[in-house]
Amino acid sequence: MKESLLEILCCPLDKHDLELEDADYDGEEVVDGALVCTECGESYPIEDGIPNLLPPDMREETPA
Repeated sequence: MKESLLEILCCPLDKHDLELEDADYDGEEVVDGALVCTECGESYPIEDGIPNLLPPDMREETPA
């Protein structure tokens, strides 16, 4: 995931901005970490460069 995506991504629950935390990089790409909502505090994982922006209750039901 390119860090510049933060400009257009928002929390799917309340539409507030997301902040990047605990990021691991491969060159300029974020490969692991988390996106955290600045308002509600919900965290969305980034795994293998792909942000999972499903709401928490849907994430648990989805097989990996």
